Amino acid sequence: QVQLVESGGDLVQAGGSLRLSCAASGIIFRIFAMGWYRQAPGKQREFVADITGKLSTNYADSVKGRFTISRDDAKNTVYLQMNSLKPEDTAVYYCNARFVKNNYWGQGTQVTVSS
Repeated sequence: QVQLVESGGDLVQAGGSLRLSCAASGIIFRIFAMGWYRQAPGKQREFVADITGKLSTNYADSVKGRFTISRDDAKNTVYLQMNSLKPEDTAVYYCNARFVKNNYWGQGTQVTVSS
């Protein structure tokens, strides 16, 4: 059974930092591309960042230079370091694992940035 469990969401003031974690089980983690998406109230889920098994990364323009995605294959965990947080970063953040036709999601963790 595949499980993706996010943690690290919190309430933080604008300009602050948070680190999200996503622990995966039930998959061969090292071959999966891992990503983070977010969904703000009343909006569609949007891409934030992803990282392949070969450590190639992509970021949404809105988070470039502020967020950093990384992975630890020994711990089956992907991280999202979020710095210089803005109120518009407020959303539920979801972890995603993707390999060919296999696509899995976590339950999400709430990030709230106060102004």
